[in-house]
Amino acid sequence: MLGRQLRIWRLTARRAVHLAAVKVRAARATDERRAALEERFAIRSAEDVAGVLGDMKGAVMKAGQLLAFLADGLPPDARAALSTLLADVPPMAPRLAAAVVREELGDDPERVFLEWEDVPRAAASIGQVHRAVTRDGRVVAVKVQYPGIDAAIRGDLDNAERLYALVGALRLKNLDARALVDELRARMIDEVDYRIEAANQAEFARLYAGHPFIAVPDVVPELSTRRVLTSAWVDGRPWEQFLAVSSPAARQRAGEIIYRFTQAGIHRHGVFNGDPHPGNYRFHDDGSVTFLDFGLVKRWAPGEWELLGPVLDAVLADDPDAVVRAMVSARFLPPDHGIPNERVWEYVSTPYVPLLTETFRYTEGWVSQALQTLIDLPGRYADLVAKLDMPPSFVVLDRVVWGVSGVLGRLGAEAGWRAIVAEYRGGAAPSTDLGRAEAAWAARRAVTPAR
Repeated sequence: MLGRQLRIWRLTARRAVHLAAVKVRAARATDERRAALEERFAIRSAEDVAGVLGDMKGAVMKAGQLLAFLADGLPPDARAALSTLLADVPPMAPRLAAAVVREELGDDPERVFLEWEDVPRAAASIGQVHRAVTRDGRVVAVKVQYPGIDAAIRGDLDNAERLYALVGALRLKNLDARALVDELRARMIDEVDYRIEAANQAEFARLYAGHPFIAVPDVVPELSTRRVLTSAWVDGRPWEQFLAVSSPAARQRAGEIIYRFTQAGIHRHGVFNGDPHPGNYRFHDDGSVTFLDFGLVKRWAPGEWELLGPVLDAVLADDPDAVVRAMVSARFLPPDHGIPNERVWEYVSTPYVPLLTETFRYTEGWVSQALQTLIDLPGRYADLVAKLDMPPSFVVLDRVVWGVSGVLGRLGAEAGWRAIVAEYRGGAAPSTDLGRAEAAWAARRAVTPAR
């Protein structure tokens, strides 16, 4: 643990020294030179963060992955560096995975299961996934938590100041590092207990039981514990394979499904998956999509969405004055901010452009440009960014919005996103074939509730 802490301390110290040097040099520089200095600082910081966190597991790795989700708004070299944090991490040795299964399920995995694959199919920041067959013949995915990861995470979370410094290392101007870390801390405490994830996944499986195009694997509760989570195995195509072989029509359909899954959680169910990582999707020949990994789930607390929702409503109404009033009420802006409403609108409407037209096509270029505007590397909105704050309840939602936007950009997805949101936000009539299929399914469930 001490060595782990030293690595993070050295990282944050290097970034602080570099930032101080940049501030000194930028103080007398031209606007163009200042932007170049800050761009170079972002690149160097991204490379440093990726280099230190690339083989670490736990909360600091998750913090790095959160930054990686914002990478589309950074310079290309910085994006490339941080993208390595989204790849699979090195797995643990088979004997260590077997020891966890033995401690949690009472016997060696070869005895607990009819078949057990020693080599994991995937490895991430908290645990890794093995394929197995239960004694009654069900093919399952067994997520095994890394030994000692709970202690490492709690140690990371106990030292919040170090995490504040880590997340602030890239100096993303409008990113409230404290709000992000505080929300991360709350979610990560849950994430180390697979019993909570199992309950989350079972809830989503119930919500989408029999759904025409969204699936969530069933949990096997008798083989799930605090550090082992067993659920139905899903084949399907992983993200990169789907991109390589899918037709344009299939990519459009997949994009709308992913978008609908997110919007239904936010507006209809009040609970949504906070980890829109492409690796958590499986794509099937019938056009359906399976959603995996429910360790990071956000639930609206009483009153949270009531504050945030009016901001979206004002944006959809194309009303800058109402947007500013809603932002003040939601504590995004102080009442005495002094920024003209039109200027606030010009900046904050950036992520909502897809909802301001009848149809919109996401592209990687648009996502990158929109995030660059919000991160404000050129400093055009420095006066406004200095006034903005991000309520902690918005942190995971913001991550979801931009994570899904990045996915839709890769897919080149085009649709009437405004009309889709209206279905979930305001109960509007279905606007697409998928919407009509979902409405028919919902009507059948209302007549015969799912057990």
